[in-house]
Amino acid sequence: MSALETNSVLEKFNVTLAGLPEEQVEIRGKEFGPNEVAKEKKKKPLMRLWSNIKNPLVLLLMGLAAISYFTGDIRATLVISSMVILGVVLQFVQESRADNAAEQLQAMVSTTATVIRDNKRQEIPLKELVPGDIVTLAAGDMVPADVRMLSTKDLFVNQSSLTGESVPVEKFSVKSEAGAGNPLELSNIGFLGSDVESGSGTAIVLFTGRNTYFGSLASSITGEREITSFDKGINQFTWLMIQFMIVMVPLVFLFNGLSKGNWMEAFLFALAVAVGLTPEMLPMIVTVNLSKGALAMSKKKVIVKRLNAIQNFGAMDTLCTDKTGTITQGKIVLEKHLDVRGNPSAKVLHYGYINSYFQTGLKNLLDVAVLNHVDLQEQIVLKGDYQLLDEIPFDFSRRRMSVVVEDHEDDHILICKGAVEEIMGLCSHVEMDGEVLEVLPEYDLKRRKLVQDLNAQGFRVIAIAYKMVEKEVHDKIYSVKDETDLTLLGFLAFLDPPKQDAAKALSLLEANNIKVKILTGDNDTVTISICHQVNLPVESILLGSEIDEIDDKTLAARAENATIFAKLSPNHKQRIIRALQQDGHVVGFMGDGINDAPALKAADVGISVDTAVDIAKESSDIILLETSLLVLEEGVLEGRRVFGNIIKYIKMAASSNFGNMFSVLGGSIFLPFLPMLPIQVLTNNLLYDFSQTAIPTDEVDKEWLARPRKWTIGEIRRFIFFIGPISSIFDYLTFFLMLYVFNAWNNPALFHTGWFVESLVSQTLIIHVIRTNRIPFIQSRASWPLIITSIIILGIGIGLTFSPLAGALGFVALPSTYWLYLAGMIVAYILLTQVIKTWFFQRFGD
Repeated sequence: MSALETNSVLEKFNVTLAGLPEEQVEIRGKEFGPNEVAKEKKKKPLMRLWSNIKNPLVLLLMGLAAISYFTGDIRATLVISSMVILGVVLQFVQESRADNAAEQLQAMVSTTATVIRDNKRQEIPLKELVPGDIVTLAAGDMVPADVRMLSTKDLFVNQSSLTGESVPVEKFSVKSEAGAGNPLELSNIGFLGSDVESGSGTAIVLFTGRNTYFGSLASSITGEREITSFDKGINQFTWLMIQFMIVMVPLVFLFNGLSKGNWMEAFLFALAVAVGLTPEMLPMIVTVNLSKGALAMSKKKVIVKRLNAIQNFGAMDTLCTDKTGTITQGKIVLEKHLDVRGNPSAKVLHYGYINSYFQTGLKNLLDVAVLNHVDLQEQIVLKGDYQLLDEIPFDFSRRRMSVVVEDHEDDHILICKGAVEEIMGLCSHVEMDGEVLEVLPEYDLKRRKLVQDLNAQGFRVIAIAYKMVEKEVHDKIYSVKDETDLTLLGFLAFLDPPKQDAAKALSLLEANNIKVKILTGDNDTVTISICHQVNLPVESILLGSEIDEIDDKTLAARAENATIFAKLSPNHKQRIIRALQQDGHVVGFMGDGINDAPALKAADVGISVDTAVDIAKESSDIILLETSLLVLEEGVLEGRRVFGNIIKYIKMAASSNFGNMFSVLGGSIFLPFLPMLPIQVLTNNLLYDFSQTAIPTDEVDKEWLARPRKWTIGEIRRFIFFIGPISSIFDYLTFFLMLYVFNAWNNPALFHTGWFVESLVSQTLIIHVIRTNRIPFIQSRASWPLIITSIIILGIGIGLTFSPLAGALGFVALPSTYWLYLAGMIVAYILLTQVIKTWFFQRFGD
């Protein structure tokens, strides 16, 4: 359509400038459907609940609860079920609240369009537009569909949400000579999602809804989100526990069944061992940690849409960010006003202000930038020093405009501004240090070099020239013919500047070992300039055209070292994100435009701002309610704290449970009775789990927060194998103590009670050793809630052995000398664990 004349386009859609008749509108509405794009579907409550339940660990616990119920072990059923319900409900409530808060942020820029139908102008909802409709566009309007311009007047359209380019592009009605390249570069086509900055126009609707360029992007990001680093880690850990159970539980069942002869008792005990190997509190610990992190972030005016994104924030080692509106302010600012030598000049600003102020046509972003740069109105206008006499309007063939003003001395001054090449071609003189000189070719080349250097730094440059008009021609009507023999005064240089806190935020991210990469639809020259301004070192640059020529493997290798990715399409951004992920990185992406939506969804954590377009906010995991990028760094540290406390629980629970079950396996071989009754195993496990419920309140060592943390199941498995068996050493010492010192060979209840107490005390206290890489109690102390919880659980566990419940639980009173032996073993256990732990971290890292 862009290559056709306007009359041909109208004929193709069988419409005139009077618009479609209503009967045609109805027919086309049924054929093409509403002018709506795909949106991220909000999960229904039941679907959200199911997504929380289908977690492998939750399903495993539900399975164990069901087996306990059908075998008549109601107490085990209640214990396991309560943990599952608490974790699932907490996650469901928090995610529902976050989604509701995010939904309140969403608001379309415009909900109506001005359309001509049956030769009548009317306002209609966007969704009622159909192909062939004639629409009118004015400053501030959202382009309501993909349209072909029929007529334009100084029409500038902002396509930054689609392209990343902050400078508006001009649109024409004449047919385009562009080939089949990037459709966004077509000068006579407007796209849904862009908006009119200035000017006016009439256009015909080509495509609506999902058939628009915006609609194709929106369709690509709806549906199920990809599994992130956090989800993969939880699933891998769950399967690790299942692998342990597959090996340990059948062995325990067989050893006890064969040696004791009571297969039902052996089955119930094996079931208790399975529960003991399962970290029942993991769903709750994870959810409470994430909810606590979400609450902390909400106090910093950050909406967390998905709880898992908080951990991904901490695990993130690469941040890819769009440039426009995230690193930069997303608006044009006048940065420099220079004379012809490149020195700052107040007169250039003065004349530029007069030109922008007095022009009567629609002011574009450059005019607004000049007027906002400094308030000269009182000095120039209110004093009455200048009066507008005439204007030579802007047009795209001349690429300049002029105003003629009269100053307080009755002199007429023609002030012209526009494209550098156009203005310099009209100048016969140049002003330097207040003196007007003739233009010399050698100096003219230097001035052109000055402009080229400014362009290389990312500036958009326009020239300012003037001409003094003779007093005796005061009644003259000025025209384009008067824009000759001008005097070049200087240049105005504009830039989309970085946000004030961008450099500091990027520096903090770098200090926290996060690589920052810029992904933009803008050109590389401008982006390099912005990177220099925010002190981001540029290692190498990769352009969209180059990405099209390489495969994913090559892209992953080149993306590793590239800092800037420029002239990108939305698909390029998404492809870069996936290439980095395949290379082992946890990737965050920050963007606010339509063109960022696919990348936001593909990233491990998508970050946007409340001023972003709707589709970007819907695709994000985290939305910043303040424009400060410093929240990013705070979010990273919060994510690492959350993950640190989750890993604490996993290491404590898994290593301790593994050690206990290793002890159970050994005891099952040589003991004439069960090492511990099933109800005692469940009670021990329940108390130990409750002792860790305060872990979310605990602090994390500063050195642990210094770098990104990812799920490394291999390291967790190694930690379990090295630390877990330490507890077994002291379990076997307890076996020896109970059998040979207290002669419990014929007293199973005494044996059970002694091991129950030792197991619970050692597990509860060892929390304080494993929770830190430092020396516990001396260099690092747990939070008070965790300390108090540990004391309470120890009191309850020991108290059960002589409470009224002792008989029901199979406990008997322990000899007084037992407590002395226990104290010695606990001290030795803590010291040995600290030594092994220190060696482990020195050998394998933390």
